[in-house]
Amino acid sequence: MNTTPEHLPSVIQHWIGGALVEAADGRTFDVADPVSNTAYAQAARGSAADVDRAVTAARVAFPEWAGLSNRARAGVLYRIADAVEARHDRLAAFESYDSGLPITQARGQARRAAENFRYFADVIVALGEEAFRQGDDQFSYVVRTPVGVAGLITPWNTPFMLESWKLAPALASGCTLILKPAEWTPLSASLWPEIFEEAGVPAGVVNIVHGIGEEAGQALVDHPDVPLISFTGSSDTGRHILRSSAEHLKTVSMELGGKSPVVVFADADLEASLDSVVFGVFSLNGERCTAGSRVLVERPLYEEFTRRLAERAANVRVGLPSDPATEVGALVHPEHYERVLNYVEIGRKEGRLVAGGSRPEHLADGNYLQPTVFADVERDARIFQEEIFGPVVAVAPFDDETEAVALANATQFGLAAYVWTSDLKRGHRIAHAVESGMVWINSHNVRDLRTPFGGVKASGVGREGGAHSIDFYTESKIVHVALAEVHTPRFGAAS
Repeated sequence: MNTTPEHLPSVIQHWIGGALVEAADGRTFDVADPVSNTAYAQAARGSAADVDRAVTAARVAFPEWAGLSNRARAGVLYRIADAVEARHDRLAAFESYDSGLPITQARGQARRAAENFRYFADVIVALGEEAFRQGDDQFSYVVRTPVGVAGLITPWNTPFMLESWKLAPALASGCTLILKPAEWTPLSASLWPEIFEEAGVPAGVVNIVHGIGEEAGQALVDHPDVPLISFTGSSDTGRHILRSSAEHLKTVSMELGGKSPVVVFADADLEASLDSVVFGVFSLNGERCTAGSRVLVERPLYEEFTRRLAERAANVRVGLPSDPATEVGALVHPEHYERVLNYVEIGRKEGRLVAGGSRPEHLADGNYLQPTVFADVERDARIFQEEIFGPVVAVAPFDDETEAVALANATQFGLAAYVWTSDLKRGHRIAHAVESGMVWINSHNVRDLRTPFGGVKASGVGREGGAHSIDFYTESKIVHVALAEVHTPRFGAAS
């Protein structure tokens, strides 16, 4: 039996204007864990009325929060980071229980979330603004101001860390905000109110509205007083949000789906590339946007690499999320589990199943799938083209660089890519040719918070991370000042 965390709430409420409140109409929805698939809590089911209450609170709090100095806001962010880290064990237990993430992988979430707040506190203090001089005649300078009320819509995979990824730069920039957490995994978000209170965040600066995406999320996107939407989720939902946002010409940032290629050349370090592929697609239960879910292997290495990958996949420890020995836990929700299983059945017709493909024998209940590997997958196969978002990987051979690039680019997605080769000149050539927002050469998804994060094609719109995030949450105004006598052509003046 999965270990039930201590102090598990039975009710998860909204956080609006500095207070925990029920939904305006009193509605709730069930929150279940992915091991038993039974409800352990009720969450407030937000509606347009709840979003409107939250927007009102955020608008009231905006002038004071935006008016603070960058250093004063940074001080609050540092305190938030301390409060997050102080709840490390509780956060990890909540995240693992709610999402099915193995506890050993959940334990890093508090550190990464705290790092986000500390990093953006540092950024906003060190941030300079541009100035331009046109000889001795004119001087121009840039004024950066927060956009206003930001709407943040976050996904169900590693929810707390990804919430912090948006919360930190929005707060650092001076925005007030409404956070809409994913309805499948709202448990860890229930920790934010006590964290914000402990850190001294003024009432109304952060508001949290729980609920179903089509209701609460849609109301947030549609609200005329929310000029900015940051969304992480599926490409289909992203397209819908873009269409809805057009009504009010909202600024949007979207990190969407992925079907990231891993290109392995015959001269690659076999052990290092194999370690990276196994970890990259099976960690976080395979529920990660940057997973290397298409492995392209140069033909001389193809059979050996595929065989070794299948062996490793078969030995991955699938088990209870609370067990420290578990490497892959339970998939997040029965609906998603059925979707992944459906792709496995499709894959049986499209490729050669060499590992996994079924529930582990020792786990009779829960949303479990043994890590699954399909070989000899053609480029037009659905399991090659479509995002599965689970512990499933497709493997295909290539013969030369040209074919490797063509296969890597042969999907609608373009979020991440990975290249393994001992020839760094070739590595750079492939990295430049692959259509993706991020590429790692002989590396496995090591992130620097200063760098831009985002994708191309159906994988996203815009970039966040580092100064790019501050640019997103602020407006830049250029002010021009004359330093000398102005000589303007005198249209309409008498001769």
